[in-house]
Amino acid sequence: LARGDGFPTNALHGWVRSLWRVADEFGPARFVVVFDHGEDRRKLELLPQYKQQRKEMPEALSRQLPYLRECTELMDLAVIDRADTEADDLIATLAHRMAEDGDEVLILSADKDLAQCVNARVRMLLPPASSRGKAGLTVLDETGVEDKFGVPPAKIAEFLALIGDTSDNIPGIPGVGPKTAAKWLRRYGGLDGVLAHVDSLEPKRFRDRVGEGRNLLRRNQELVTLNPSLELPGMNRPRGNPEELLEFLAAMEMKGALAEAKRRLEEEKKAAPTEIY
Repeated sequence: LARGDGFPTNALHGWVRSLWRVADEFGPARFVVVFDHGEDRRKLELLPQYKQQRKEMPEALSRQLPYLRECTELMDLAVIDRADTEADDLIATLAHRMAEDGDEVLILSADKDLAQCVNARVRMLLPPASSRGKAGLTVLDETGVEDKFGVPPAKIAEFLALIGDTSDNIPGIPGVGPKTAAKWLRRYGGLDGVLAHVDSLEPKRFRDRVGEGRNLLRRNQELVTLNPSLELPGMNRPRGNPEELLEFLAAMEMKGALAEAKRRLEEEKKAAPTEIY
């Protein structure tokens, strides 16, 4: 998908459809989009190789990023980011504060780190894998997290410390997979218990590996534990001018999205006003 002059718009098309799909399916009263600058100073100090294995962003996508943000704001959605902090930690802080205020919170992300935020008021929405693109969003509550990972949300960071995270270039204990990690955490109550019983771990071949990997495990735990107590930067205020969104979509030659935006605008005019965050 591209504009007539060749400028790519595929990400923009997918982004707009995804936001509308979430709005239709779950009807959130407030909606915050968190952007990531791709670098976290604290985590790089702990592990200089953090995320270094990742390929460069495709040029077609990087060219669309400024327009993705502009489009998000034009859709009347709040936007937040911070240059030295990953989006995960900002999301964790937002979720924690909103839940404390009595909100029911939905986190839309495929990042398993965020499963540690799930509690009685916070659930996670998992997008389908690319091979199952037409499947719906999966909702994970506390029981869902435990069913998926074998441990409750409070143990997700310890779970990831043991198995590592290849997507973030975090090495775990060699050979320790999800089932073994979950079994140990259930049996010994947590990472402290695993380390306290290193001489009785099963299978036996892991005893030396875990014992020698104490420092690695502690570092991993610090890396993957999200900070729910950040000082948040100010959010943009939604622009509140739907005509600007229509002009943007027309300029990007996104005809289907433009027609859908007009339809939605007409429906909103007929409906009772709703809260905008």
